[in-house]
Amino acid sequence: MAKILIVEDEKHLADGLAFNLRDEGYEVEIAPDGETALKAMRSSNNNSFDALVLDVMLPGKDGFEVARELRKAGKFVPILMLTARGRPEDVLQGFEAGADDYLPKPFELSILLARLRGLLRRHQWIHMATAADNGQAKDRAAKTNDLEDSFTFSSKTVDFSLLELRVGKKTYRLTLMEMELLRYLIQSAGRPVSRKAILEDVWDLHEDTDTRAIDNFIARLRKYIERFPAKPQHLLTVRGVGYKFVAEPEAKISK
Repeated sequence: MAKILIVEDEKHLADGLAFNLRDEGYEVEIAPDGETALKAMRSSNNNSFDALVLDVMLPGKDGFEVARELRKAGKFVPILMLTARGRPEDVLQGFEAGADDYLPKPFELSILLARLRGLLRRHQWIHMATAADNGQAKDRAAKTNDLEDSFTFSSKTVDFSLLELRVGKKTYRLTLMEMELLRYLIQSAGRPVSRKAILEDVWDLHEDTDTRAIDNFIARLRKYIERFPAKPQHLLTVRGVGYKFVAEPEAKISK
């Protein structure tokens, strides 16, 4: 039985969500503000939440801050963010903070349940893949370049199913949105991709919006991937266009 934490300060909405989620078979707890949610996540007795339904507009710490602090603490529980502000800038800010999906208010219950089930399935797959045989999974990832599972370049391995990037002896856990961006760039390897294309194809945002959030995502990925992030060799900036992924820069230079 999946355990869900609802972080919502509007009591009638929180109670209604809890009632419907319990009716679907989930175990549910409610936190009325960000601080309470963070305490629940840090508590050893409540460290088994399978997903968070997190409102943005909260008293004290808002949903963006809560998501950011959880990710900084290494907690990668799936986050479905609820926002009354459906502007693209707010959606991107949520993804940048570490949210896995978003839903603008007001929403239909059936859509929320579908989004939540999708996040829980993905979370379960990651746990199953990790628990089955961790060593075997890593060997499999290192030997295949199938984008459905993993991709290896310059002694680095991206495991899409586990949301992990392995660089030497280090393993970085990526958020879903970081991984989706990296997958998109890898699939377009060698070709420049525009910021507008990233907004539309990765985040399904079709309105004009500030693209600086994309630059922030790229900066974070460079910290994981590049030996010298200020002088990138894999995630290149294409002036006036966007970005380009290069898998083997040394081989390219030697030609």
